[in-house]
Amino acid sequence: MASPRHPAAAHAVALVQMERLQTFAFSVCWSDKSDTFVRRSWDEFRQLQKILKKTFPVEAGLLRTSERVLPKLPDAPLLTRRGHTGRGLVRLRLLDTYVQALLATSERVLRSSALSDFFAPKPLDLEPTLPPGSLVILPTPEEPLSQPAGSLTIHSLEPQRMRCLQPFHTHDTRDSPFHTQAQEILDILLRHPSGWWLVANKDQQTAWFPAPYLEEIAPGQGQESGLALQGSGKQFCAIQAYEGSRTDELSVPLGARVQVLETSDRGWWLCRYNGRVGLLPAVLLQPEGLGSLLGRPGLLDNGGEDRVAEDTAVPPLVPTRPCRSAIQSRCCSITRRALSQDQGTQVPP
Repeated sequence: MASPRHPAAAHAVALVQMERLQTFAFSVCWSDKSDTFVRRSWDEFRQLQKILKKTFPVEAGLLRTSERVLPKLPDAPLLTRRGHTGRGLVRLRLLDTYVQALLATSERVLRSSALSDFFAPKPLDLEPTLPPGSLVILPTPEEPLSQPAGSLTIHSLEPQRMRCLQPFHTHDTRDSPFHTQAQEILDILLRHPSGWWLVANKDQQTAWFPAPYLEEIAPGQGQESGLALQGSGKQFCAIQAYEGSRTDELSVPLGARVQVLETSDRGWWLCRYNGRVGLLPAVLLQPEGLGSLLGRPGLLDNGGEDRVAEDTAVPPLVPTRPCRSAIQSRCCSITRRALSQDQGTQVPP
């Protein structure tokens, strides 16, 4: 790009757990208005802290304690409620606080290569899928990262409509068959972090439904003709920076998230990025994996596949249902009363 960029803001969005290895996913907004998703381990953050202290001894308070502006990086207690996962969630909150303070220190630190290099997308950040068996844990919107990690709860949603990706068969809350077809519209009533949401169809049947089978409806999107090309409207990321040489081309940094509007077999795709529409070489774009997954709330077992790959015949993975008593015992009293208004209402088994 024409001028060096630096991270302008960053927020922790998820804990990614792969067996015993944990990484922490961050959404990073850059000074050039681009945004990326990156994953870093706890050890990588500790290494960053060491590099910053060595690079900025004054800001680290090594010369005078009163001049310290670099934040400290506290660790979570070894014995934490909910074990390994619970400790990871506590670390996620600590890292979010740490990064917010770090980006508010000084322009000298903010624009340093140490910070830019740390948050710059790496090859693993750009992979379209996560390793098989990966578990992605996302905080619910009503549970701020600054609050202690608590038990899972059901949260009410304002009326929202979403569309089914593929046909799915289950039973409603009265134990009657509940069948959906691809592109069918459902109303979202309640959302549970396990990935099973309470939905209603046009016949007013209510059922617990797997969130990975649902996608948002783009504003103003209705019954489109069949002329849309494959991949239209999908989120992709740039695996390499590109500087446009013509007025109808876009310039994007490494890891930039772009929306593909039209694909072509000529090797150039029409994309939208940073408010502009233009052409990009298709060879530099690949389906966005981590960003797409992190855009969907809930607790999902990715299993190595991802909703971005929906163009294939592989159906979305269904999250493990919570036990029968999990919802009733952990939700708030208002939600519990709402669920028990109908004697036939059941929670997912």
